[in-house]
Amino acid sequence: MFLMDRISDLPDTLLLRVLSLLPSAKDVVATMVLSKRWEFLWLSVPRLVFDDQDIETYAAQDIIVWMRAANNFTVDEMIIEIDSSSCASPVILPKFLYTECTMLVTLKLNSVILADFSSPIDDNVTLFTVRVPSLKRLVLHTSENRDRDDSDGFVINAPCLEYFNIIDHKGGFCVIENDMPNVVEAYVDVTHSHPRMILGSITSVKRLYLCLSNSKDLYPDDTLFHRLVHLTLCTCETEWLNLLVSMLRDSPSLRALKLEQYHGLPAHHLRASWNEPSSVPVCLLSSLETLEWVNYEGTEEEKEVVGFMFRNGSCLKKVAISSKSNDCNKKLEMIKELTWSIRRSPTCQLAFD
Repeated sequence: MFLMDRISDLPDTLLLRVLSLLPSAKDVVATMVLSKRWEFLWLSVPRLVFDDQDIETYAAQDIIVWMRAANNFTVDEMIIEIDSSSCASPVILPKFLYTECTMLVTLKLNSVILADFSSPIDDNVTLFTVRVPSLKRLVLHTSENRDRDDSDGFVINAPCLEYFNIIDHKGGFCVIENDMPNVVEAYVDVTHSHPRMILGSITSVKRLYLCLSNSKDLYPDDTLFHRLVHLTLCTCETEWLNLLVSMLRDSPSLRALKLEQYHGLPAHHLRASWNEPSSVPVCLLSSLETLEWVNYEGTEEEKEVVGFMFRNGSCLKKVAISSKSNDCNKKLEMIKELTWSIRRSPTCQLAFD
């Protein structure tokens, strides 16, 4: 008790700092029973984390209580991570969470049910709207158990966003109401027929992962990703080579490129076709230093892509290729072909696994 009294005598600023380091909101709120000195102290903590790992202990109502209380006091950062994909019953979240909270900084939602969201224009269109001016990190993963519906979509207004992660293989569109000029890292894995608005609003991105089923109308004309230095492209879709050409052309500062098949190929997968660009992208002549290719198969199209990179990559320092095949003879043939490829950069080193 003597020790607790000594702790209670510390200034509020120091106690709040201690509370902000606790791992979850549950731990923070639990301190209110220590003494009258602590009863309302948690309401002024500047950082509150809700952790759903022990989901049976919580309910959506708990989040509402904490958020509304925090919104009336001095919380300046709230992190909420909800993953209902492993729960027996889905978590239903209130609209307040993603439209009214003024201090929410990080929002991660995986397979949750969001209450009261629909289109005011068309009853057949379902919209999930995120309008949080303070939001800096947004992660949206739709449930794989849902049926695909092209009338389902997202509307996002988060002008301060710095990290954006969206995986949506079931919806039809994503509308960005305002540009997001502060985004430095993005992960975009969608089957939307028109991803134009997503990519057009994150041109400030420095690190970007892309897996898109459509390579047409990717972003507005004259769009340039001036700050993009690290690009990862998934090679599972038929259109990925067209996407590669577009991104190389419009990323003049690109330094690192990674190609990898992250998803399984569909049963009737059509092989991608390679159309060599009529002009060499600026990044190949002035900035691209590394090329990493995971699950390389050595198809004619893939060999043409690597050859194009070797012939035009003035600044290439390292090309690392790992084969998808376990056939030793096939891998040896790949090594021979790659080794004898003409290289524009005299310092380019080839690593093959």
